[in-house]
Amino acid sequence: MDFFNFSIYKILSKDQSILDQARIRLLYYGFLLVFVALGALFLSVYLQGLPLLSATSGILMVCVAGLFKYLTYKPQWLQISHILLALGTLVNLSTVFVVMQDVNIIVIQIIILVVVFSFYMLGVNWGMFYSLLNLLPVLLFLVMVYDHNYYISFKPERVDEATIIIGVFANFILIIFIQSHFYTAFLKNIKELKDTSEEQAALNIKFEKAIEKAEKSSQVQSEFLSTMSHEIRTPLNAVIGMTNLLMMNSPRQDQGENLEILKFSANNLLAIVNDVLDFNKIESGKIVFEKIKFNLVDLLHNICGGQMIKAEEKGLLFKLDIDSALRRKVIFGDPTRLTQIIFNLTSNAIKFTAVGSVAVRVTCIEDRHNTITVNFSVKDTGIGIKKENLESIFEPFTQESITTTRQYGGTGLGLAIVKRLLELQGLQMHVHSVVNEGSEFSFNMEFPVSTEAVTAPAQKQQIAAEAAAAEADALSSLRVLIAEDNPVNVMLMKKLFSKWKIVPTIAENGERAVEIMQYGNFDIILMDLQMPVMNGFDATIEIRKMPDPAKANIPIIALTASALFDIKDQVTSAGMNDYVAKPFKPDDLMEKIQNLVGAKTV
Repeated sequence: MDFFNFSIYKILSKDQSILDQARIRLLYYGFLLVFVALGALFLSVYLQGLPLLSATSGILMVCVAGLFKYLTYKPQWLQISHILLALGTLVNLSTVFVVMQDVNIIVIQIIILVVVFSFYMLGVNWGMFYSLLNLLPVLLFLVMVYDHNYYISFKPERVDEATIIIGVFANFILIIFIQSHFYTAFLKNIKELKDTSEEQAALNIKFEKAIEKAEKSSQVQSEFLSTMSHEIRTPLNAVIGMTNLLMMNSPRQDQGENLEILKFSANNLLAIVNDVLDFNKIESGKIVFEKIKFNLVDLLHNICGGQMIKAEEKGLLFKLDIDSALRRKVIFGDPTRLTQIIFNLTSNAIKFTAVGSVAVRVTCIEDRHNTITVNFSVKDTGIGIKKENLESIFEPFTQESITTTRQYGGTGLGLAIVKRLLELQGLQMHVHSVVNEGSEFSFNMEFPVSTEAVTAPAQKQQIAAEAAAAEADALSSLRVLIAEDNPVNVMLMKKLFSKWKIVPTIAENGERAVEIMQYGNFDIILMDLQMPVMNGFDATIEIRKMPDPAKANIPIIALTASALFDIKDQVTSAGMNDYVAKPFKPDDLMEKIQNLVGAKTV
């Protein structure tokens, strides 16, 4: 601020609150009024020949002028208010106890001014302090005078009526000015608060509409993905299913190669659809982690078995190194999500490696008997990642560069899904990468350990062989009702079940399935969910109401191409026992059938 500034507009700013601006204006205009009043008092007492009062008035005029200048140079109203109140208190008490030795109307007005000014300018605490500092000594003085206990060896000065009139008038003007000024500021503040409240209310309405719109958008997105998934999965189910059937018929070598290409392309398309759906499920917070028992070594061999073939097709060396301490462990966790993580990491490693090797290493780094901590590491000798791109590769629909996307393809969702799945479990991915040398992705995961003994491989094979023989004999007599409206899927299911020597009964919709169940006897129902006339949910509810307990409690497996997040809950709520997502693997379907009816038929 310029030292020679005298304008109030240069010391006010929009950053100051309405109350602070009112305080600065009060000081600015109040100083002018006080200076004029002090000038009039100075002339009055000087002409009366009162030296002490004249000196006091003159000193106060100088102080007021100095504080005014300080305000216009550095508008520190808080310090100025304290100085002004301290001066007023000093003058007030010296006037009462020394100069005039009396409490007249002017003294009372000064006390009122101090009270009003201190509360408005400094708040409750300081207002109380300065009010009591002025009031209590004056009350003490009055008590001492009343008891005739006050006396000093100084002759008090007396002012005439004209001086009293000037003082009273000036004090009233100041009191009225302070009250009116702060009342105006108060009204202005109330109006601004009202306007702000109205604006906030309008913003809240807009915000609620935005939230509602976002929720609808999210719902529409989920419904769109579900519909598109269903429409894509339905033909994919036929493509993959027919491919599997043809491959089961011992095709010629050239036919087998063509079928492998067809199967690979269909599974690749399915993987892209699944990635998008999985990522959407994760982002929507709909994912739930299981805690089921599984053998980690068997799971890793299953995951890496197919990946090893892909690596060998590219001429890469694929290594799977599993800590021997893990071979004797049965653990609890979510094998599906762990499979997703390892599969995505190994797929990426193979995709971005042209020459060299891909190594999957699984090490038990801590064994606490009832829990173990396992380190998973996937290392390759591929293209590597630049240091500045290490964060961006985990973003959805993002790869290291456009060139990478064009050269290698993919949705850019694999690592994003891996990172989100780990973060949801409170885990962190560690990446070490050197451009043109390779990358290593690793993370640690803790698992509770089961006390169950691990079955030896030879014993496993024997048990499996005996079970397979028993199931083969039992399956031929299995009575299966399939509710399916898609003719291609019907043909596929018939051909698939013929491989298992089963002749299923077909119902073209849910209503027909209920009718067939009323007079027929079956061991299990495979129920499509989206059918004309009556859908699978309603049909299941009707079957569960049947008076015959054997029919009402028949195992029902839902066949669905839907990708709704809560499809499992919907299936369970309708009374179905399990569900299989289309397109499905024949072995997966058979496993679920055996789980539900295997014990009964065997």
